[in-house]
Amino acid sequence: MGGPSGPMLLFPVAAIGAQSVGPEGPPTTADPVAEPISFIRRSFAMPPRFRLPALLALGLAAAPAFAQNANPAADSAAVAQAAQSVQSRVVAWRRDIHQHPELGQHETRTAQLIADQLRKLGLQPRTGIAHTGVVAVLKGGKPGPRIAIRADMDALPVTEPAGLPFASKVTADYRGQPVGVMHACGHDAHVAILLGVATALAAQKDQLPGEVMFVFQPAEEGPPTAGEPFGAKLMLDQGVFKDFKPEAVFGLHVWAGLNVGQIGYRSGPMLASADEWSLTVRGKQTHGSRPWDGVDPITVGAQILLASQSLIARQVNIAATPVVLTAGQFNSGVRFNIIPDEAKLVGTLRTFDPAVREDVIARLRRTADDYAHAAGASAELAVVNNAPATINDAALTRRVLPSLRRAAGEANVVESGLVTVAEDFSQFANTVPGFYFFVGSTAKGSDAAKAPINHSPNFMLDEGSLDVGTKAMLQVALDYLHGP
Repeated sequence: MGGPSGPMLLFPVAAIGAQSVGPEGPPTTADPVAEPISFIRRSFAMPPRFRLPALLALGLAAAPAFAQNANPAADSAAVAQAAQSVQSRVVAWRRDIHQHPELGQHETRTAQLIADQLRKLGLQPRTGIAHTGVVAVLKGGKPGPRIAIRADMDALPVTEPAGLPFASKVTADYRGQPVGVMHACGHDAHVAILLGVATALAAQKDQLPGEVMFVFQPAEEGPPTAGEPFGAKLMLDQGVFKDFKPEAVFGLHVWAGLNVGQIGYRSGPMLASADEWSLTVRGKQTHGSRPWDGVDPITVGAQILLASQSLIARQVNIAATPVVLTAGQFNSGVRFNIIPDEAKLVGTLRTFDPAVREDVIARLRRTADDYAHAAGASAELAVVNNAPATINDAALTRRVLPSLRRAAGEANVVESGLVTVAEDFSQFANTVPGFYFFVGSTAKGSDAAKAPINHSPNFMLDEGSLDVGTKAMLQVALDYLHGP
């Protein structure tokens, strides 16, 4: 291609970066990145035909290096080193919390451990939010954005098998029943990771732009009594974001469905909403040998339960959006030869679309009423929403995705499908833009598809996931604070 001054000279960038052309004689060695000012001066002394290509080479060669050095704290190697520097403490915190699990709204020991560690970092934690929640704000030495990072603290009413040297032996009372207590969901890891991130960020406080709120949330798994206010919503109701409203909120979850080293994400809907429903069927008590003298609520309850599954299979378009309707309890009666006057079913509903949720609840209520009426019984359905769907903000996802890839490697960051478990992180993400991601917790070389899933008593977290989670969240936080 030619122009008015004759043919355009095309120079390989690498060649111009390695040599400059002096005003007289042959090219001389110069590095436009290491010596940009002197290189510019020399370029203006060049013959005109060499000047523009040389200056273009300077811009192309130098810009990536300047951009990389503009934010040394968020450089992936520096982040990995910062994460590694806190790993021994992260592992120790996780094992301590794992050995001493506490159910929702009873996380007093865990909250004390968190508050003590935050004070050692020079922070001033607020305690007692939503019963046992802990919050602290780290103010950087430079102006910048505000963000929040959240970890949940509570354990589950699950008995842990023996085996780990730090296995839980804790027991407690849960809704009137004696239970074992175990961190079968990985919240012990979440707390330890966030403490590690807080430690690493506090170490570079003076160079840090903006402010970070560390949110340690109780009762993610639900309240001790169904229907009570709890968890993220209660923290918000009590003003956790009143004086400090972040631009964005971040959270993670260790996940048995991925191997250590992998990170899962999704833009838009990611986790389902969670409704806790209870159905009370009232009949008429009678002797078991004379069922015609009464109204059997057990039979009616069973009919409603089976019909509820047909409802999902035949009345809801599950090709458009997944729906799960499950009964986890069916309680009735006290004696083998007495038909009781009441039966109670308790279960969960999982949806991703608010309109679908309302439709399924209405259909379940109608189904229960019709079956009960046909038998001469009555049915009362109560539904409590424990968490709306977790929806990752699309713009925030685009901004954060490169950070995850820097932390874990592009091949290890995978897009997740819709997941029907729920998380009340969604309460925070409905208040400000939120982003939530999975950190693989199944050992490398094991089939993650066959690993015991979170909430199983056999859930086994590989502690390599602690380093990955710390590094990923630290990278996300630093990249956001230092700007796009």
